[in-house]
Amino acid sequence: MDKVSHGILPAFDGGDEAGGSKKVKGTVVLMKKNVLNFNDFNASVLDLVFELFGQKVSLQLVSAVHGDPEKGLRGKLGKPAYLEDWITTSTLLKAGDSAFMVTFDWDEEVGVPGAIIVQNKHHRQFYLKTVTLEDVPGEGRVHFVCNSWVYPADRYKKERVFFSNKTYLPGQTPAPLVKYREEELVNLRGDGTGELQEWDRVYDYAYYNDLGNPDKDAKYARPVLGGSAEYPYPRRGRTGRPPTKTDPNTERRVPALMSLDIYVPRDEWFGHLKMSDFLAYALKAVAQLLKRKLESVCAKTPNEFDSFEDVLKLYKGSIKLASPLLESLEESIPLEMIKERCCAENKTAWRTVVEFSRKMLAGVTPALIRLLKYPMPQVIKENKTAWRTDVEFGREMLAGVNPVLIRRLEEFPPASKLDPKIYGNQSSTIREELIQKQLNGLTVKQVIKKNKLFILDHHDAIMPYLRRINTTTTKTYATRTLLFLKDDGTLKPLAIELSLPHPEGDEFGAISKVYMPADQGVEGSIWQLAKAYAAVNDSGYHQLISHWLNTHAAIEPFVIATNRQLSALHPIYKLLHPHFRDTMTINAFARQILINAGGILEATVFPAKYAMEMSSAVYKNWIFPEQALPADLIKR
Repeated sequence: MDKVSHGILPAFDGGDEAGGSKKVKGTVVLMKKNVLNFNDFNASVLDLVFELFGQKVSLQLVSAVHGDPEKGLRGKLGKPAYLEDWITTSTLLKAGDSAFMVTFDWDEEVGVPGAIIVQNKHHRQFYLKTVTLEDVPGEGRVHFVCNSWVYPADRYKKERVFFSNKTYLPGQTPAPLVKYREEELVNLRGDGTGELQEWDRVYDYAYYNDLGNPDKDAKYARPVLGGSAEYPYPRRGRTGRPPTKTDPNTERRVPALMSLDIYVPRDEWFGHLKMSDFLAYALKAVAQLLKRKLESVCAKTPNEFDSFEDVLKLYKGSIKLASPLLESLEESIPLEMIKERCCAENKTAWRTVVEFSRKMLAGVTPALIRLLKYPMPQVIKENKTAWRTDVEFGREMLAGVNPVLIRRLEEFPPASKLDPKIYGNQSSTIREELIQKQLNGLTVKQVIKKNKLFILDHHDAIMPYLRRINTTTTKTYATRTLLFLKDDGTLKPLAIELSLPHPEGDEFGAISKVYMPADQGVEGSIWQLAKAYAAVNDSGYHQLISHWLNTHAAIEPFVIATNRQLSALHPIYKLLHPHFRDTMTINAFARQILINAGGILEATVFPAKYAMEMSSAVYKNWIFPEQALPADLIKR
């Protein structure tokens, strides 16, 4: 077999060809769309037909050194060159990648290329990875890192331009590339109108106005987050969907709960392997979160655990769903959608989905199906009751899910920053005489001076919403947890304060009670309950604030701004771009199934329907320079 003709060994040649004209050869690495789709055979055939009738993939070199006076000194364009052997090339550099040869006529008037224009005259898109030119006169090797989906040319208003793998500050950009650089940014910003489609490459801003669904029912209405002093919020990517019929300020949602047809710029989508993994895990999550269908989990009290043994069953995998639920379960599994999305090359992921689905629908026995097996926590694996100890409670403040809120106490008793005109007296009722005996002979003033007194304070974040939260199925308290740093480096809980709004009105302050450590009798049980309330608050705060708001939501405006304001030629763009990978896609999925009205977060985190609204209130105190180390640690 001639390995060169099959594209396995590229035949780079910068010398003169038979006709005397100089040629520059290169390699284009891309991934065809049919690699990702089982049902894309027809589109693949159409591409072959387009090739036979001359509708090919063309590339034009753009000069970085010579401007065209007739086109405003834009870089001169070379003659179009075409991908060779599209029909016969099937080389797999790795799963899904194909390498094509391309031959350019060398033009001294063009000189060293700084950009390349790609036109796709095929029927469907492909993922362009790299273009590499060898033996470019006066330059040698020129490399273009593209990593972008290229749709058919008729989908675009502007040509697709890719710049070589060099970086320039705006003032240092070669003059022939300046206009291309500026126009590319204008194209990425869009014009702010219309519903965006998957081939659009627009990075634009919108408020969080797509969480509610008032057309479905009034109980699914939610306030718009962002754009107001009452509900400030980071921006999210604009989709341009039309408004709901009920509320013109709320954007219409994508109808299907598990639909993935939510606009984000195509290059921000998951890669095909990650998409396969995501869908497999999402399918399992659907099973694990069918809250209203778990009728057989807790026979005595539906939707509640009857005993600690019920909790342990989550890790033993012995929770059973009766067969009458199978029909509704089957409807919840979007197998056809998953099949379309999964990568044909990633057969392992698809087999995993199919195998899990079979078990889910057929069951271990004809009548029963076992679901909801979670990984066993190490602390339970070692000792089933170790989680109840004060030592473990203190350890998880730092080693658990949310170590970013605990802070050193500088004033005693702890004070509140809530407006007393609205919320009355919200200061802590923890007094020195309650904790004195636990301070190893020191006074509160001395332990504060020695930096040994810490607080996990969820009071101010929760109290303004607590009255409303407790009208839902959730019942909770605002909590303050005081901890003492022992000489061995461990944290010992000293007291937990549970607070409720005053029954006569917020302006009358809080009704609070302080609970002390105990391990015996009624007091021991109450102390365990107090720790549970503090832990639930901390876990919910982690999911809603530390994780979602301060990580996912806060970073999306930076992703959008970077693509709108920094060209791919900018060195800071090159630095930031890898860190933004998948963020917009994950956030779009979150808006669809996680943080939406009636979504997973409202069903599992204590603020319930007020979760996102409460995160907006917390965002009012978000200050950008305080988020990173060491500023965050110094602050706390």
